Amino acid sequence: MFSKTRVTETRPTPDTAPQAAPVAPERSTPEAQAPAAAPRARVAPSVLSADLTVTGNIKTQGDIQIEGTVEGDIRAHQLTIGETATIKGEIVGDDVIVNGRVIGRVRGLKVRLTATARVEGDIIHKTIAIESGAHFEGSVQRQEDPLNNGGTKKLAPPTE
Repeated sequence: MFSKTRVTETRPTPDTAPQAAPVAPERSTPEAQAPAAAPRARVAPSVLSADLTVTGNIKTQGDIQIEGTVEGDIRAHQLTIGETATIKGEIVGDDVIVNGRVIGRVRGLKVRLTATARVEGDIIHKTIAIESGAHFEGSVQRQEDPLNNGGTKKLAPPTE
């Protein structure tokens, strides 16, 4: 009702009619943005089940949970490797949780190896947590930006 009053008030004056047009879309724009923002924050992760085998790289800007086998590199926002999962390749994510087996490099802002984790490869991280019982063979290096591809060369000694 309130917006109808403004529309009828602005119709007689041609100068204010263009102002009335943006007012109505502005009111609908926050309503349109709110549902888009809410599902993005609450979207469930994609899940690759235990009976699934993937050969190739996986890349997503969202969250993913892997319970099966992947032979290839994986890049995601939040990456959870389930207890039954086996990954042969590099995994990269903002938040990486390893419950299963990874053969390859792990790069993440936050990396967590749970008690059931088995990692054979280097870990490049900003923060790391390794629970008692986790099996890890490789090197660990802290970097401010572990997601940067160029950062992996820092593991090699200087050639002087």
